[in-house]
Amino acid sequence: EARSFSIPSAFTRVTGAAHFEIQMRARAIENQAFTIAACQAGKHDSGRETYGHSMVVDPWGDVLCQGDDDDGVLVAELDFARQDRVRADMPVLRQRRVGL
Repeated sequence: EARSFSIPSAFTRVTGAAHFEIQMRARAIENQAFTIAACQAGKHDSGRETYGHSMVVDPWGDVLCQGDDDDGVLVAELDFARQDRVRADMPVLRQRRVGL
């Protein structure tokens, strides 16, 4: 079972503002894994504008850190003991049906 997922992203400004955080939190919760999302931000030569807001989310869906529209570096501590507790308290990964 994966401990974390790295998710590169280039959401447009409109869809990013509406959906990005909720999708990253949902991926973390449903997989009971950390999601680490590195995102493009700003206006590009093509005229496209991307949302940014890189983030790290824990397996319970809590946002540990989040960037903004500017370049930057995010640092978060991944608490694997908390991840183990989440997985023990809600054992969804053991309830899957393989081979369907």
